[in-house]
Amino acid sequence: MGNHEFGGGQFEINLAHSGALDAADRAFRFKAAVQEIARLDGRLATFMAKPFNDEGGSGFHVHLSCLEADGRNVFEGGEPDGLSETAHHAIAGVLAHAPALTALLNPTINSYKRFGPDSLAPWLIDWGLDNRSAMVRIPPERGAASRLEVRLGDASANPYLGVADLVAAVYLGIRDKASAPPPLEGYGYDAAKAPVLPADLPAALDALAADEALTEVLGQEFTTAFLTYKRDEAARFRRHVTDWEFREYAYHL
Repeated sequence: MGNHEFGGGQFEINLAHSGALDAADRAFRFKAAVQEIARLDGRLATFMAKPFNDEGGSGFHVHLSCLEADGRNVFEGGEPDGLSETAHHAIAGVLAHAPALTALLNPTINSYKRFGPDSLAPWLIDWGLDNRSAMVRIPPERGAASRLEVRLGDASANPYLGVADLVAAVYLGIRDKASAPPPLEGYGYDAAKAPVLPADLPAALDALAADEALTEVLGQEFTTAFLTYKRDEAARFRRHVTDWEFREYAYHL
């Protein structure tokens, strides 16, 4: 299902739910197909996080639930919010590891130009009941449809790494019986209410490197390779003279 979104030429595509690996497969194939079809028509389709200064960015929202072997949704619960204790542990896991998750779900220099207050993108590490300004939104459906919507990622994320990252954080939250803070009430861009997400790629990479529990689940060999490649990317950007710098300074200095 698709619909036109906030920006010109921007569309939201909703893929039907399935198992984690199959969902990542279909997300990857969809992105590749869109880019190839656009190329054949002489156009460019991009999944950059924020390709234009004056337009909104593009997100990668992941809806996540956990099922028992018999198909029962373990996030289904009762009072006070319709969520199980397991669901609250899962939420807590995502929040606890959010700085490190940011590195894989927002993996480019450009990713962090999408973040900020009043941006329709997450900025703080928080969760809320059907609150679209929160990083983790709990949609209003309950019972078998109980789930987390993690709104942290952007469209440039590799779906395999992003999904694996989230599954690892949920696993750790459930394993450790982590406790989530109270849900966000009202507007979610008040930095006095919750911690702020990493503001750039180097900070997110540092958070990933420091998160020993998450990197143990993801695997040290993978983590080392990812950090090496991405730190090189950040270093190359620091040395690169941008168009903005030339326009801002060249004619006046």
